[in-house]
Amino acid sequence: MQMPRTSLEIAPIAETISLKARAHAALKSAIMKMNIYAPDAELRLDERDMSLRFGISRTPLREALAQLEQEGLVRIAPRRGIFIVRKTKAEILDMITVWAALESMAARLAASTAGPDGIAGLNALVDDFSTDAVATRMGEYSDSNIRFHQSIIGLGRNPLIADITDGLFLHVRAIRQRTIFEDDRARRSIADHKAIVAALGARDADLAERLVREHTLKLRDHVARNVNLD
Repeated sequence: MQMPRTSLEIAPIAETISLKARAHAALKSAIMKMNIYAPDAELRLDERDMSLRFGISRTPLREALAQLEQEGLVRIAPRRGIFIVRKTKAEILDMITVWAALESMAARLAASTAGPDGIAGLNALVDDFSTDAVATRMGEYSDSNIRFHQSIIGLGRNPLIADITDGLFLHVRAIRQRTIFEDDRARRSIADHKAIVAALGARDADLAERLVREHTLKLRDHVARNVNLD
C-alpha cells in the first residue's frame, strides 16, 4: 500500500538563468507533495543538505526560501533553523470551514456550468474505486480524493474561488491525506462522492451544494474529535 510521503523528496537542479526561480519551484513542489501533518513528518529543513541535493549554491536557495517564507510555506527562525509551516488545529478547522463554503458554492455553479466531459471526469475518479477494494489501494484513493475536490473547484469556473482555495490547498490536502485512512473515512467518502456526482449530473444545484458542504464538514468534525496537531 502506497503511503503519503512524510519527508521531502528533491532532485538536483540544472544550471539555468534563474536558479532562485528553479529552486523555489522545486522546493514548493516538494513541500506540496509532502504529508506535513503526519506524526513523523520532517518539518525542519537543512540548508546545507538541500544545497547539496539540489546541486546549487546557498545564495539562490536562500532567496527561494525567503520567497517561500513570504508565501507562508516555511518559517525562518534565526539561530534555530528553517521549518515547514504547519497550522494549529484551530487554524485547520477554520480553513476546512472556509473550504466547505467555497467548494460547495463551486459545486452549485458547476451544476449549471460543467459540461458532459467534466461530469464524466468526476465519475472516472469515483468509479475506479469500489467501497470493498479501497482498503487495498489507499494510497491511490488518497490522491484520487484530492483530485476529485480540485475538479469540483475547477468545474465551478470561478477564478476567485480557485485563487482563494489555492491558498488553502496545501494544508487542506495534507489533512485529508492524514485522515482518509482513519475511522472508515475512505469507504464513506466514496459513497459521498457518488452522491455528489449524481446531483451534478442531474443539474440539481441545491443538492450538489448541500452534499459538498456536508461532506467537507464531516472532515472538520473528524479533525475536531480525533486529530491532535498542537
